[in-house]
Amino acid sequence: MAKILIISATNDKNFELAKDLHQVTSDMDCSTDIICLEDLALPLFSSNVLVDEIDLSLLLEKMNESDAFIFCSPEYNGGVPPVLSNAITWVTIKSENWREAFLGKFSIISSYSGGDGHRFISAFRSQLEYMGTNVLARSISVNKNKPLDNESAKGIIQGLIDIIN
Repeated sequence: MAKILIISATNDKNFELAKDLHQVTSDMDCSTDIICLEDLALPLFSSNVLVDEIDLSLLLEKMNESDAFIFCSPEYNGGVPPVLSNAITWVTIKSENWREAFLGKFSIISSYSGGDGHRFISAFRSQLEYMGTNVLARSISVNKNKPLDNESAKGIIQGLIDIIN
């Protein structure tokens, strides 16, 4: 059974999106877990700053055990929000091989943003692909004027499951 980690960058609308996507997968051939990056004690990365090893170990363990990811994140200033970039930096710095949590995994990028989130999706796709993650062509983009289409989301997630099973 496919193991999918749903990673929410924030604890607001994107965490709600993460929970909605978790619900969409409830009758699918996969197991899902959700983690919210804002709930972790990850300080702003600097080579002379120490990180809470417990929170980082939890994130690393969940990422390493997963076959795939669904990222839920807003678009900040036309790009990737700092909390997401920061978490990825800590994961790559503290991993044995900086790409190990990402290499060969599959991913869907989703966004709840004020607009369509496409600048975030494009920028983050490039970053994930650089780290060796296979990003599905279809993404999930919602906002206050465009709610989640459960059937469309289910089809996108089923495509991910079909690849990793």
